[in-house]
Amino acid sequence: MLLGLKRHYKKRCQGRMRKHVGDLCLQAGMLQDSLVHYHMSVELLRSVNDFLWLGAALEGLCSASVIYHYPGGTGGKTGARRFQSSSLPAEAANRHRPGAQEVLIDPGALTTNGINPDTSAEIGRAKNCLSPEDIIDKYKEAISYYSKYKNAGVIELEACVKAVRVLAIQKRSMEASEFLQNAVYINLRQLSEEEKIQRYSILSELYELIGFHRKSAFFKRVAAMQCVAPSISEPGWKACYKLLLETLPGYSLSLDPKDFSKGTHRGWAAVQMRLLHELVYASRRMGNPALSVRHLSFLLQTMLDFLSDQEKKDVTQSLENYTCKCPGTMELLTLPGGPTLPPVPFTKLPIVRHVKLLNLPASLRPQKMKSLLGQNVSTKSPFIYSPIIAHNRGEERNKKIDFQWVQGAVCEVQLMVYNPMPFELRVENMGLLTSGVEFESLPAALSLPAESGLYPVTLVGVPQTTGTITVNGYHTTVFGVFSDCLLDNLPGVKTSGSTVEVIPALPRLQISTSLPSSAHSLQPSSGDETSTNVSVQLYNGETQQLVIKLENIGMEPLEKLEVTSKILTTKEKLYGDFLSWNLEETLAQFPLQPGKVATFVVNIKVKLDFSCQENLLQDLSDDGISVSGFPLCSPFRQVVRPRVESKPVNPPEGSKPGDLSHVKTLEAILNFKYSGGPGHVEGYYRNLSLGLHVEAEPSVFFTRVSTLPATSSRQCHLLLDVFNSTEHELTVRARGNEELILHAGEYQRMAIQVDKFNFESFPESPGEKGQFANPKQLEEERQEAPGLDIDSKLDVHWRIPSLKRTGEASVEGLLNQLVLEHLQLAPLQWDVLVDGQPCDCEAAACRVGDPVRLEVRLTNRSPRSVGPFALTVAPFQDHQNGVHNYDLRDAVSFVGSSTFHLDAVQPAGRSACLGALLFLYTGDFFLHIRFHQDSASKELPPSWFCLPSVHVRALEAQA
Repeated sequence: MLLGLKRHYKKRCQGRMRKHVGDLCLQAGMLQDSLVHYHMSVELLRSVNDFLWLGAALEGLCSASVIYHYPGGTGGKTGARRFQSSSLPAEAANRHRPGAQEVLIDPGALTTNGINPDTSAEIGRAKNCLSPEDIIDKYKEAISYYSKYKNAGVIELEACVKAVRVLAIQKRSMEASEFLQNAVYINLRQLSEEEKIQRYSILSELYELIGFHRKSAFFKRVAAMQCVAPSISEPGWKACYKLLLETLPGYSLSLDPKDFSKGTHRGWAAVQMRLLHELVYASRRMGNPALSVRHLSFLLQTMLDFLSDQEKKDVTQSLENYTCKCPGTMELLTLPGGPTLPPVPFTKLPIVRHVKLLNLPASLRPQKMKSLLGQNVSTKSPFIYSPIIAHNRGEERNKKIDFQWVQGAVCEVQLMVYNPMPFELRVENMGLLTSGVEFESLPAALSLPAESGLYPVTLVGVPQTTGTITVNGYHTTVFGVFSDCLLDNLPGVKTSGSTVEVIPALPRLQISTSLPSSAHSLQPSSGDETSTNVSVQLYNGETQQLVIKLENIGMEPLEKLEVTSKILTTKEKLYGDFLSWNLEETLAQFPLQPGKVATFVVNIKVKLDFSCQENLLQDLSDDGISVSGFPLCSPFRQVVRPRVESKPVNPPEGSKPGDLSHVKTLEAILNFKYSGGPGHVEGYYRNLSLGLHVEAEPSVFFTRVSTLPATSSRQCHLLLDVFNSTEHELTVRARGNEELILHAGEYQRMAIQVDKFNFESFPESPGEKGQFANPKQLEEERQEAPGLDIDSKLDVHWRIPSLKRTGEASVEGLLNQLVLEHLQLAPLQWDVLVDGQPCDCEAAACRVGDPVRLEVRLTNRSPRSVGPFALTVAPFQDHQNGVHNYDLRDAVSFVGSSTFHLDAVQPAGRSACLGALLFLYTGDFFLHIRFHQDSASKELPPSWFCLPSVHVRALEAQA
């Protein structure tokens, strides 16, 4: 029994001694000797079950083998340098020691894992050296022996760490994780707080070494929390904050917000939010509120999609509390140790979906003055069109927007924004970020409803200089955090362009009128945008003055002004000038300085058709009376029911009068083209439009027109049936006639004696219009010229005494061709003279028995040669009962022949023939001059042979 104990004790002592000698050899650099001693120690200790020392011997064996396999060491570059400095004495010792095996390895030939592929077989054959796989197995065996002893936790932990480092070199991460997992659960004695922090930090480093980044971050965070454990009297918040920052990569978390705008979200959002909250708390306990605001802003910006409604409210409330003491800025924050925190712009508060640069209002848009074709083409090319020039222009259009802004004018950019928060979002100090031109941004404040849809927001500013301006983004202040949001950093934002040209300043014109504003909008087809619309109600034929005040509300003088008008499409025909003005009086007040006012007067004249335009008859009766319009009218005054009654006049079948009470609508646009200041020098102008809405009520209608011959062949009577379509008493008056009073809805006939007109004297077309005008339009103007001349001679006016309103009544559209023929002087003008006195209206007096000289003159106003003609004079007496007595051979005698002859007359020429008569009795005699039916007279119309009637009164001969 005692012998057995002695033998057991001896072996244990030998084994432990061998292990101790192996340690000394290893420390002395004699690796091969240490391997021999370690192997002998393992065999001896295994036989006596001395597990603690057996584990130590195995660990020594593994260490020596690791040095052989990995001479660079497992601790990084420092260990490698240390080994290189101590390798020479070891080699020298091996060379001079008898019996020692020499295994020489060239450190420069090692690969990354420390094994030379050419010498690995030689190392494998080295006596007592473990292979890489055996090293791990022996480490496991040693750790299992250590685990049998409660007080061996530290050396067990150390063995695990060594095994992990070896496995890391061998790139066996999963096996290394098993060793680390075992190390986590090793029960150590009571450690101090610093030792705990060191333990978790080393675990984190080892996990990082084997590529387990999230596991490494976990233990790094545990170490950070251990720095501020409740048991520590002075918590290390700075160390905690630093360790928390080091955990960020393990959780796929970056403090640069740009990394979260690329693709899908990476990492576990819940864990990331927890870590960010801890960073906020740690920075606050550090006494750095700026860091707290930055981290909380980052949390709200990047984790917004993962926050619940309540969490959003809590985070924003905390952020507002922090920013009350330290507002958020866009400056870089330098962290302890050197790294910097980038700014966090709130691009999601609110979310911007669309950005559009708006054109100026139509009244403020600059327009380029039209120049010659040659000025628009590059002078470098001899061609009018070049595909190279066209390509360059296309590229330029892709970069710039096709409209311009004006220096000093308020410009607008529209953003379509969305509020993702479950509560009302207040955005303050929202303005534009620009470059290229000095720009004054006018900040705006808005309040967006909770979870609103796309909401339009307009940001404004004023460019102070000229050039090319680029809208880079916008700035906001939300929850006390100031943000610069660039368009390039906004995902999913649609924009039609962000670069626009700013031209020099132009004056700004504002107009005010004497007429009330109109609620009527102009016809959509007009295509013109009007800044102001006015309306007025006028009776047909009435004229109204529109006084326009032109005020220069800009900063530049107004130097040039052009006024044009445009009548919108209407079915009604207008006679005369609808709009007329005299611009010289207004231009006399120019240049118009800023703040000054000029006056411009426009005359509005409504002159529509005064006829009913229904079933006008085109026949002419034998007595020369032309009848058209309502057949119920007669040459006498006739009163009908007023139009206010519901029972209308029933016209006969086939005749349908027009709607006499219909109100016509006329619309026109006045365009003010103006310029001045630097913009005028560059060739730009502005266009301001004034819309005019006129409601034209009917005043009077001419329902019938006819003519009657007058006593003179150069005059006739024009008969007009006038209808008062208003609800007021109305008077009508022509030039030289008395006023005609018409009650509401009443008809009356008025007769106007007029001189016949020489229509052939009107020019066919003005010289200037003849070159550029439409031939069809010129023909219409030539046909309308007679009616215009007749209307000006008649000068028919109406007046409503109760309303004190007056106007014109035009017959231009009323006269048909037959009426015009009766109002026209014949191309052949015939004059009959009795004793040298014209005999046209009054009777010529003569004495019985005295010869009476008779002369017939012909003036040819036609463009052709006429004649010769033969005329026969036939005297007769009118018994006033329809009987004409031509048998006057005993009462009238001719001195010579009763037939007169006229030679051919050239155009604009004259001819005359003479004869004489002798009256034998007293009385009233008439002379009927007839033309012979020859070829010359048959070729001409009968209306050309209209001779005046000759009335001769024969008196008693003087005694």
